[in-house]
Amino acid sequence: MSNTYIYLASQSPRRQELLKQIGVRFEMLAPNPGEDSESIETPLPQEKARAYVERVTMAKSIAALARWKTKHLPWAPILCADTTVSLPNSLEGEILGKPSDAADAARILNMLSGQTHEVLTAVAITLSPTEQPTCLVQVSEVQFATLSPIQIEAYIASGEPFGKAGAYGIQGLGGAFIPSIRGSYSGIMGLPLFETIQLLDLAQVTRI
Repeated sequence: MSNTYIYLASQSPRRQELLKQIGVRFEMLAPNPGEDSESIETPLPQEKARAYVERVTMAKSIAALARWKTKHLPWAPILCADTTVSLPNSLEGEILGKPSDAADAARILNMLSGQTHEVLTAVAITLSPTEQPTCLVQVSEVQFATLSPIQIEAYIASGEPFGKAGAYGIQGLGGAFIPSIRGSYSGIMGLPLFETIQLLDLAQVTRI
């Protein structure tokens, strides 16, 4: 049976824009006030980046399903995603999440400066209330320019690094720091369209 819309369990405006880009109707199924979403995103000891994004996305999917049940809404497939940035084989940079403050943003940007890092985005869809979510992971390599202290300070002052894994946004001012990528631009933004469409087709979601 085809589905005419999905629930998006994310507050990311970038993910909303990308779904609109591919003609997918969606309704928001965002976390309720008081939900402890931050604890889900806390890395486990020695956790690798790929395992991390898969675990967090699956946990978000389970939480979203529980949220759907409490709201007594009509059923539609639920889409969740999570993105992290990683400097592979670096103990300090295996998982570079959202900066907690300006000092943390500076720390992350200094680590990325002049390096090639990975951006990993997991996307999952829950096909029915009784099924486990189906999850796919997209990995891209991103080359970062060498940044001066003045560039880092100015970028942090713009406010863009906050709320973004790796303390930058490729679709914004941060795009000026990236000479090249190998992988999925939309995946780096937070929702890999190729993998997302595979999951939407699996869920028989119609697109405009």
